[in-house]
Amino acid sequence: MSGLQELVLLRFPWAGPNKRQELVRLVYEIAKREKISPDTVLASISEESLSFEQLKHKLVKRRFPELASAGIIVNAVFPVLDISPDRQVDTAREAAFSPERIFIEESVSKTDLSAQVGRLFPRAQFRQIKSYKQFVGQTRFTAEAYNQRTKELFIVREAYDYYKPCPCSPGVLGCGYHNVNLGFGCPYECSYCFLQSYTNAPGIVLPANIDDFFSSFAGYRKAVRVGSGETTDSLAFDHLTGFSGKIVDFFRGHPESVFEFKTKSANVQGLLAHAGRPNIVAAWSVNPQTVIDREEFLSAGLLQRIEAAAFCARAGYRTAFHFDPVFYYPGWEGDYADVVKAIASAVPSASMAWISLGTLRMTFTQKKMIENRFPCNTILDAELLPGSDRKLRYHESVRLGIYRVMLSLIREKFGARVPVYLCMEPLAVWRSLEMPLEPIRW
Repeated sequence: MSGLQELVLLRFPWAGPNKRQELVRLVYEIAKREKISPDTVLASISEESLSFEQLKHKLVKRRFPELASAGIIVNAVFPVLDISPDRQVDTAREAAFSPERIFIEESVSKTDLSAQVGRLFPRAQFRQIKSYKQFVGQTRFTAEAYNQRTKELFIVREAYDYYKPCPCSPGVLGCGYHNVNLGFGCPYECSYCFLQSYTNAPGIVLPANIDDFFSSFAGYRKAVRVGSGETTDSLAFDHLTGFSGKIVDFFRGHPESVFEFKTKSANVQGLLAHAGRPNIVAAWSVNPQTVIDREEFLSAGLLQRIEAAAFCARAGYRTAFHFDPVFYYPGWEGDYADVVKAIASAVPSASMAWISLGTLRMTFTQKKMIENRFPCNTILDAELLPGSDRKLRYHESVRLGIYRVMLSLIREKFGARVPVYLCMEPLAVWRSLEMPLEPIRW
């Protein structure tokens, strides 16, 4: 990026450091979005007498053409451009999880999970540690370290924070969901994943003391909708942990609550080995296969996910689908219509517990990670603006248009029986769509 900075400095020597920062960012994003060189963008600016405000306004209109043509004022933020090829992730690596180094806390060295990883990964280097927290210490989080996370596995004893309400953004309407963190880290490489800008773990972290999660549930609350897909994929490691069968057996005794496995995998053998229950939900995040191919690397394909859902429905589990995030791009409506159609043809609607809808959103830190780790991404070419929660989002008018289309598609195939809710949206959006405001019932 130093070359672009030099070009901007040569072309606009009168601009101070902060103004050059904004110009560099704008020129870079325009060039990437239009698939042309930064030189071409700069060459197109012929008016030498433009003030900085006029120049910025001109570039902003070019960067946000749809919003500009709709007369929407763009209050965007243009942070420092800091991209290094050393931070790019290898999305062509082997999909199978096979850690090279395994660290096991002393207090869980004799557990079933510790024995299991020993059997599954005999060639890994094993090391016993006193405490994960002590071992990790003040490890500095970097994109390069995150790219190497699947090479290290930590087996730990989780001692707190078993269950917690879903941490919604400020100002949005919550859906009453609760999270249980049965692991930290994911083997998949989704370009938009929030974990890449959130975690400071140097590897994948799995708790060996799942029984403590069960015993603490009695003191949490009754009649709760809880799931394990916030900080890890619910089923990606299930062949290693065997958690799913234990969870199913436990929640048989708690029919007043519902447990959701949320996944992008097709790893359902553990679930299929147990009879399903109405209060156990197997759920999939779904997108068109074209989106999966370019944004959800190493995960299961769309048809694999839908087939796994059909298997679970036949085994007596309820199912759910999360269109979150929905991506806005030319032809998106037809692609998502095909996804809804494929689900409807394979999974009985009677098994469906709920469907959620959300759109692309991210923090500025997350955006920086995306453009470094996935330099060929297309999702950052979208017209994203800071929302009331300071996350970058599609404009509200765009989101409303997306939701209206998705609701129509869903109602056409599933009727009104399947509950639909929004994720991370303010009350005004729910009301504009005339959606029920009460939490999901099961």
